[in-house]
Amino acid sequence: MAFPSTPYDNEDNNPSGGLVARESAGDNAPALSISEISALLKRTVEDRFGFVRVRGELSGVKRAASGHLYLSLKDENAKLDGVMWRGGVQRLGFRPEDGVEVIATGKLTTYPGRSNYQIVIDRIEIAGEGALLALLAKLKARLEGEGLFDPAHKKPLPFLPRVIGVVTSPTGAVIRDILHRLSDRFPTRVIVWPVLVQGQGAGAQVANAVRGFSNMVEDGPVPRPDLVIVARGGGSIEDLWCFNEEDVVRAVAECTIPIISAVGHETDTTLCDFAADLRAPTPTAAAELAVPVQAELAAFVADLNARQRRALARQLAQAKERLEARSQRLPHPHALLQGQAQRVDDLADRLRRALVHRTEIAGSLLARHAGALRPALLSARITRERERLAALRLRPEVLLQRIDHARGKVDALDRLRLSLDPEAPLKRGYVLVTDRDGHLVKDRATAESRTALTLKFADGALDVMAGTSPSISPAPPRPAPKPRPAARPPGQQELF
Repeated sequence: MAFPSTPYDNEDNNPSGGLVARESAGDNAPALSISEISALLKRTVEDRFGFVRVRGELSGVKRAASGHLYLSLKDENAKLDGVMWRGGVQRLGFRPEDGVEVIATGKLTTYPGRSNYQIVIDRIEIAGEGALLALLAKLKARLEGEGLFDPAHKKPLPFLPRVIGVVTSPTGAVIRDILHRLSDRFPTRVIVWPVLVQGQGAGAQVANAVRGFSNMVEDGPVPRPDLVIVARGGGSIEDLWCFNEEDVVRAVAECTIPIISAVGHETDTTLCDFAADLRAPTPTAAAELAVPVQAELAAFVADLNARQRRALARQLAQAKERLEARSQRLPHPHALLQGQAQRVDDLADRLRRALVHRTEIAGSLLARHAGALRPALLSARITRERERLAALRLRPEVLLQRIDHARGKVDALDRLRLSLDPEAPLKRGYVLVTDRDGHLVKDRATAESRTALTLKFADGALDVMAGTSPSISPAPPRPAPKPRPAARPPGQQELF
């Protein structure tokens, strides 16, 4: 489509500065709308640059909530905006970060909304091994700053694990090498968690496998491993890159089970090695580090048993020698018993003589006292004791005398009681003054402080109230006199 270089007036075909645009017959440059010109530009750019590979440094990397990735590619003199849709982001083999030099593959297109052009990226690759190592160093420094590689967090390996979990590919030579080495050294139960160890999605599978072993319960249907081995054979840095992904490193560092990293050969190093509790140079070496050699253990135990027997035999021999040496210094048993035997003989002889002497003394005593045991003497003594008993029988005179003495003491106590009776003076004209509570009033001050008093006379009580006339209470009845005891019949004596 051709565009005129100079505008012409519709009336005289001369240059004009008219205010109203008019189209003349045969005009081949009609006015286009913004959308039309934008569509023309978009089609032209996409047709010309339908497939491009661009090398540049990532800048302004941002992942939207929808999963799309927005970024910019730049070099020393220019900058190109780019977008990667969610499907392509999910296929990425690394985490894009600012400052990483990459090669982006896609197509150029325009975005009419902002009147600019951008690249729609299908694939992003790190631009060379140097850029990959730079990204690795940057990620390592960040994770190390968080303490994921701190040696203080390393867990000791169990000496003899009962169950070993292995995270690796089930079809590779690595698992066969591990199983073969374990069977040679110490047969142990192995649980394999099959994962991809290279390519798209390998890092996520490895991280999920490590977390799956860590989250197993002790008494579940599948036994929980005592040790986990993350293993892979050797390869280039691109082949081993999934073991450098942040998700895998964090899963290894957070694993609650002791874990051995056996990724690559001796010269290969990944971030997974730094996060694990122990790094093995090869998968076969990891199996050797996981379990001891059964034959060596048996030989060690046998050696300990032999050393124990030799130590016991040596102690017994030394004890026997000491016993024999000390027994030679002891006197003969007969020599020890000679003195005691002589003493026993002496005591036996003394006992025999003492028994004879004691028998003679007892015989003389019996003979001396035998004369006092004659019947006549016994009868006389019995008669004498019977007379003495008759003299000691009770006599009425003695009892009556004691009763009269006790009655006199009782009469004296009764007279004392009558003299101490507080109401006895009332019969002689005295008055006993108490308050309503029955407390005795002894002085005038106390009487003035009371509003009511009780005057007790010999024949009754009188209540005195303040400002009222006294009321006379009847006198309490006198107790009836006790009846006198009846006279004793003549001739009968009083016992009390």
